Amino acid sequence: MRSIVALKILLYDKATTAGSLIGVIAIVFLVGQQLSVLFGLFSYMSVLVDHSGADIWICSKNTDNINATDTLPERYADRVSGLPFVDWAEPVLFGNATFITSKGKAESLQVVGLRPSSHALWPWRFYKGSALDLLQNEGLTLERLDMGVYGNPAIGDVFEVNEVRVRISAITQSIKGFSGRLVFTNVVKARDILNTTPGRCKAVVAKLRPGITLGDGIDAIRTILPDTEVMSSAQLSARTRIYYVKNTGMGGSFGFSTLIGALVGIIIITLTMYTGVLQRQKDFAVLRALGARKSDIFVIVLCQSLIIALTGIFIGFLLLGSFLNGTVDTSLPVYMPRQIAPMLALGTLLLCMLGSLLAVRKAISVEPASVFR
Repeated sequence: MRSIVALKILLYDKATTAGSLIGVIAIVFLVGQQLSVLFGLFSYMSVLVDHSGADIWICSKNTDNINATDTLPERYADRVSGLPFVDWAEPVLFGNATFITSKGKAESLQVVGLRPSSHALWPWRFYKGSALDLLQNEGLTLERLDMGVYGNPAIGDVFEVNEVRVRISAITQSIKGFSGRLVFTNVVKARDILNTTPGRCKAVVAKLRPGITLGDGIDAIRTILPDTEVMSSAQLSARTRIYYVKNTGMGGSFGFSTLIGALVGIIIITLTMYTGVLQRQKDFAVLRALGARKSDIFVIVLCQSLIIALTGIFIGFLLLGSFLNGTVDTSLPVYMPRQIAPMLALGTLLLCMLGSLLAVRKAISVEPASVFR
């Protein structure tokens, strides 16, 4: 009964209800949009690690991000693959290079070299072509979202990367990196492009067999390779993201703006719900004059907050979902982890309830006689 009364009051006072509802919707959408772009940037920072398919990365000593590792002997992969708990281990090669477009313009990119037998770092989405195409003698992939930057070349066109001849053999889809546009080629061509010494690689990656814990595997590899940095993929991913956030203006400034946006959202939602309750004091006075108890008013206020919050969250997430779907396969970095959406919804709900509770004291203390003044 009290929930029905709460709904009727909301429907009667349409202006106040609409203002509160719009405030909740706007904050859910804007904070969600900011968070999705922030996490999208995070995913770009560690894209190679996150899509490597490996459990463990072996890098040079004191590596604080994936792009800062020095070269290692490729024979380390053989030593690691000989361990009984390792399913496979292999060296990986990647590095920065310069692509020369048909108009002579230089564009930076990150080259990843692959072997036919490689388990790790293969392109995970293709727009045209397949993984076999990049294994051609001069084969190189480009990213569809970056084609305009390269002058819109076609498959089969020939270009130079670090003064090495390459031929476009495939086009990837939505594979972007933070430190440079990602392209893939065979390891022989990558070694020429990056001018890497034979027998050297940028890192060694390994996959563990079932039954071995990640910590035990890392400790065992550290024992046989004490002069390297051995860490899980999750640890290297986190190190890389922390490095870019702390040492680049882009990550830090965007993270700060996201934090400010969240704080502004907290204030707006709290004040919106607070003023909404205060503006309905006459309605509560009428209910008190009709015999409603203070506990009834308290429940009605909470029901109103719950109705506005749930409706606003639902509509806000519909708009946020439309935004995320509309930006799929575009150059805008957007990614919303599954655990973030429930946290955003729960946080918004709690803030709405908090804003109402701050004003509920005045609502329940209103004098019934005030309605006749």
